[in-house]
Amino acid sequence: MLKRVALASSLLAFSVTGAWAVIPTGIQVPPSCAGVTPGSGPANTLNSQLKNFLSQSVSVGGSLSNGGLGFNMWATLVANDGTVCAVAFSGTAYTDQWLASRVISAQKAATANSLSLGQASGASAKGAFALSTANLYSAVRDGGSLFGLQFSNPVDPDTAYRKSDGTTPDPTTFGTGSDPMIGRPVGGVNVFGGGLAAYSSAGVKVGGLGVSGDTSCTDHVIAWRLRHRAGLDYLATAGVTGPAGGLFPDNIIFDIPDNNSQFVGANGLSVSGFGHPKCINTPVAAAPNLAPVQ
Repeated sequence: MLKRVALASSLLAFSVTGAWAVIPTGIQVPPSCAGVTPGSGPANTLNSQLKNFLSQSVSVGGSLSNGGLGFNMWATLVANDGTVCAVAFSGTAYTDQWLASRVISAQKAATANSLSLGQASGASAKGAFALSTANLYSAVRDGGSLFGLQFSNPVDPDTAYRKSDGTTPDPTTFGTGSDPMIGRPVGGVNVFGGGLAAYSSAGVKVGGLGVSGDTSCTDHVIAWRLRHRAGLDYLATAGVTGPAGGLFPDNIIFDIPDNNSQFVGANGLSVSGFGHPKCINTPVAAAPNLAPVQ
């Protein structure tokens, strides 16, 4: 049985004084959600938590900005084994945000989870490295070190669009505690902003979060806020590094130059090899607009 966690005001990530607060607790992600049945108590609890934190992350105000188009969003949480734990949206109805983004958010969560590591042991002790989906954009392009990765692990359409018994689901269950993706691995590889690995306050990798529904830059920023508010951004505690380094290890990297001497095929080349293009109304992906990892 999953532990129920109260959604208290103490979980808010941004204080009225403008300082980022340490979150004492958040979403408790089980090692697997394979035993979570759509419509069950645990499924409804996880959905309520995810929707609450997502809505807070979309509805920022004051000095904070998500940039982009200002749309509602989808979010998916997967466990460490890739099974879907929760799917949620920030609008009132499932049609208040891009419907395609439901599965895209799950794809992003699966990607970040499956391509990030916690502490490792065995033949190699190397680990503790996180890749966001934003970090993959340049690497998968023609000539990149991961060219073709996006075709390697396609989304399972039966998981995405069928119930476990093979029947067609009621679309009004999408993004609720009865979403048919819950309890099943959806797979997929996404290579633009919005997917982040999740690390608990114990410094353990516990899964991944995916957000979709706006520009890919805004998707990333809202995913970053969501991970922090959900108490799943303890990368520093876990000793995790990433392409961006420091206290923003898996942050989006805007190092693709404008058209200049590095111009190739109508696209600039990322200096780091992990860069992401800018978007419409590109948000600031740095402090104080974003919180450093904990």
